Amino acid sequence: MRDLKNYKVGAPAPVTLKGRFVTLEPYEREKHLQGLWGALGGAEGINNLLKYFPNEDYATADDLDRWLQSVRQAGGYVTLIARENATGEIVGMASYMRPDPKNGVVEVGSVAHGLAMKRSPMSTELHYLMAKHVFDDLGYRRYEWKCHNENEASKVTARRYGFTFEGVFRQHVISRGANRDTAWFSMIDSEWPVIKAAFEAWLAPENFDADGKQKRKLEDIRTEIAEGTAA
Repeated sequence: MRDLKNYKVGAPAPVTLKGRFVTLEPYEREKHLQGLWGALGGAEGINNLLKYFPNEDYATADDLDRWLQSVRQAGGYVTLIARENATGEIVGMASYMRPDPKNGVVEVGSVAHGLAMKRSPMSTELHYLMAKHVFDDLGYRRYEWKCHNENEASKVTARRYGFTFEGVFRQHVISRGANRDTAWFSMIDSEWPVIKAAFEAWLAPENFDADGKQKRKLEDIRTEIAEGTAA
């Protein structure tokens, strides 16, 4: 077993992560709020998009900002804003949550992909960049993904990215005045080399046709790499 007597890592800090399709930037109100509010649908669309978030509905961009500021101050969240490289437009967000440096554990959450980001390489690259920073730069041992157990789309996405389902915490929290059972997923450092190689193969230019459609699925690439490694 790995000797962890001298294991030590720091808490995630605001960081800029740049990929081929998208760049992640630490949230700043003046720089990002209005663009983020618009990308997430504004008053007409944001609350449907974020219906599985545990906090109350947002009426204004200031409400969204107050929540982002509160979780940073109280919970140590590091919120990163996704900006499309091709257009410079803000397209979504995600956060490092509940950091536990003592044990090398951190969660990705508060994930919100705007319409421009959905079903595009940007969303996959966002999660590749965030996981890569956790394992390669910070040296963490465990990376978590949790979601409302009724959020089937989130569970499918977690599995697609290489997270392993660990179970359901029943009656985990009260969310929006109702019970929430929470599905838990994780990836760990020993799994990361295969997951990383699959991300990078999927994101490579040669995996996309002239119309920008994938040639091979991420899950299939990861399975092929894992089987090759085992052999």
